[in-house]
Amino acid sequence: MSELAEIEAIKQLKYKYFRCLDSKKWDEMQECFSEDAHSWYDSGKYSFDGVEAIMKFLRDSLSDPDIISLHHGHHPEIRILDDASASGIWYLEDRLYFTKQNMMLWGAAFYEDEYVKCDGAWKISATGYHRTFEEIQTRELNMTSAGNHLRNG
Repeated sequence: MSELAEIEAIKQLKYKYFRCLDSKKWDEMQECFSEDAHSWYDSGKYSFDGVEAIMKFLRDSLSDPDIISLHHGHHPEIRILDDASASGIWYLEDRLYFTKQNMMLWGAAFYEDEYVKCDGAWKISATGYHRTFEEIQTRELNMTSAGNHLRNG
């Protein structure tokens, strides 16, 4: 594969990560990680070793149907290091709606990722982010039928 094709494959992997995170597709999301992956969310406040520990944290944190999340990854800076490893920086903007509490978290961060190629496919071997901005608001949430579909997923 050309370097551009490798970079596009890594972009597709991270896009899948965000889609599965927000749609709560945990089994599909687990496919994004290497078995020995490491994560460190919120500037290391939440750190986990191994895909099982990472997935348990994500399931426990976001499976509640009254939590709606929107994660957007932008402006990837991906470097292919060799045939089986790469690194990337992604700009994150996220919103989390906690419908029971009528609260919204809006934030921004920079993800720092490491990738490995396993059996011909790129996997996330390390991921985490440093927050640059976070705002928590109390608000009345008006859910549309599409929003209810996501909530009841």
